[in-house]
Amino acid sequence: MAGITELDELLQSMSPALQDGEYVFCTVAGSCSEYSHLEPLATFHEQEGLTLVLDKDVAKKAKLEFEASFKLITLTVHSSLEAVGLTAAVATKLASKGISANVIAAYYHDHIFVQSKKAEQALAALEEFRQ
Repeated sequence: MAGITELDELLQSMSPALQDGEYVFCTVAGSCSEYSHLEPLATFHEQEGLTLVLDKDVAKKAKLEFEASFKLITLTVHSSLEAVGLTAAVATKLASKGISANVIAAYYHDHIFVQSKKAEQALAALEEFRQ
């Protein structure tokens, strides 16, 4: 099944869902294989190092440094990776409420990491698209 590409349809049907847990972004030297035992939710290689998105408790136990903690909101609609405007619309909506939006697009869904203390406010803001 192909993902949805029409922005209006995506915004009306995205059903944002706040996930359990709290996540952090850590940067480390080395390769993914060296950190696979931490079961990162996501990784990304940058010139400066490897970014790991980890459960906060896992990062603490591993004594990895991080600057902030985030809650994860999943847009449960199957969005196409070729859809235009969804990330911009979500980021703009959250920015208007003073909430950062750290977006990771996966094959089926878009996932937004928001400041932990603003997660409920972010969820309410995203629900405004469905009204």
